[in-house]
Amino acid sequence: MHVGVCRVQLRLPENQSLKGKRRVIKSITTRLHNKFNVSVAEVDNQHSWQLATLGLACVSTHKSHNDETLSNAIRFITQNYPELELLSSRIETFPAP
Repeated sequence: MHVGVCRVQLRLPENQSLKGKRRVIKSITTRLHNKFNVSVAEVDNQHSWQLATLGLACVSTHKSHNDETLSNAIRFITQNYPELELLSSRIETFPAP
């Protein structure tokens, strides 16, 4: 069993309030969970209007499946939310004991 984790930092340049940010983040997290069956949460920058850091996680029997799933999730964000700027992303996979 392997655990894949991903940290995605986004900039929301057109956002003007925390309420607007919550709307966008909720949309992203719901769609990622439904489409890729990953766990998603906002893990940093909760009080910043224009920055968001999301944590994604998935579990699989194969490391390559985790890497592919998380890479596709990042691609999904960039393709479906062109108004957002992807600042950074990092994928790591760990073997579970």
